[in-house]
Parts: sequence; structure tokens; C-alpha cells
Amino acid sequence: MSSDIQQIRIGLTDSHPCSYLENRNERVAVALDTQMHSPSSYEVLLANGFRRSGDSIYKPHCDNCQSCNALRISIPDFILSKSQRRLKNKAADFHWVLKDEMDENWFELYSRYIHARHQKGSMYPPKGEEFSKFSNCAWLNTQFLHIYSGDRLIAIAVTDTMSNSASAFYTFYEPDIPLSLGTLGVLYQIEYCRTQGKQWLYLGYQIDECPAMNYKVRFHRHQRLVNQRWQG
Repeated sequence: MSSDIQQIRIGLTDSHPCSYLENRNERVAVALDTQMHSPSSYEVLLANGFRRSGDSIYKPHCDNCQSCNALRISIPDFILSKSQRRLKNKAADFHWVLKDEMDENWFELYSRYIHARHQKGSMYPPKGEEFSKFSNCAWLNTQFLHIYSGDRLIAIAVTDTMSNSASAFYTFYEPDIPLSLGTLGVLYQIEYCRTQGKQWLYLGYQIDECPAMNYKVRFHRHQRLVNQRWQG
């Protein structure tokens, strides 16, 4: 862990059933020092394996499991794979716009996504106010990357932006479109990072045993945080 944050206070939550792996329990360490609530401090925390939920900053701290590895993409070194190139070609008529707020009809899209893809998840049933608290942050610059097919909104990728990096926070999309819109959202976030000269795009935690997360390791070059060292 960076010497910049070795002295921060953390609190541990109680253990509860893991959201991603069956027959596992999870708990997290929560950063308690509010002076860390700034874009520059959060960028340091991201580099040390932390994430945020709303205004809170946390990191997995499970008793008998180390399956969660923070993962980030090196923007200058990123190379499109053949499948990612094909995806972008299929989406040639799409376009993206970064906005300070979500479009007024965001909840209808979010609700369709949750009902179609996450009926067994913690975000079901979908609640607009709950998602707003989860996705927004009072002390961070959070943007919303909107993806359109013509005039039709088909996806929103919530994106935290800092001086040298961005963090892909959460993406929801039209479930009936037969394209990998989650992957496409990351590709557009990479485009954004390149236009802004950023070094890293953080993709959250990778769990190899969770098939829904395996799209993350298909972005090259990427790095994983293993035993507090970035590898890859």
C-alpha cells in the first residue's frame, strides 16, 4: 500500500453472503477519514485497490478469500482485439456523448436492464432514488457517458474522472440489442481517456470465477493488483 494512505482509518463491515460467488461470505474495509474525499486522494486510493459506492470508499476485506483483484487498462498501451474491432464496426452508427447529468428517460432504460439481467441481484427491484445515491458522489467529478443509436438512448456508462485516470463505475444498457454494449461502453470510455491524455481506466474488481466479469480481461494491456503490486 502506498505510504500516502498507510495511516488512514478503516472500519470493517460484518460478513454477509457474497454477491458474486456462491457459498462465500464477503465484507469490506471502509475508509473513515473524510479528508480522503477528494479527486486527488481518491486517485491514490484507486491505485491501491479501493473503489467507491456513493460517497463511501471501500475495499474487499474477506476473511478466507482473495478472489477480487482490482483491474485497470493502460490507455497508451491499449490495442483493440479482433472481436473488439468487429464490435466497433457493427456499432458504426452509434455515437456517444459525455454529460454532467443523465437524460430524463434514464430510469426507463435502467429498469429494463435490471429486470432483464439482474432479477437475482441486490439492485432488484430497480429504484431510481437508490441508484442515484449509489452512482453520484458529492466530492468527485462523475460524468455520464450516453450511447445513442440515432436519437435513441441505448446505454449509460457512469464514469468518474480524475486528473490522470478515469474509473468505469457502472453501466446499464438496452437488454434487447444483440451487441455487447457493456464492452462497447468500456471502448468508448477508453476513447474518452485518450482524448483527455489519461493514463489509466479502472474497471473495478475482476473475479475469475464469475463469468459475468470475464469481459474485463479481454482488454489489453491491462494490469491486476495482486498482493498490492500491479502486474501485467
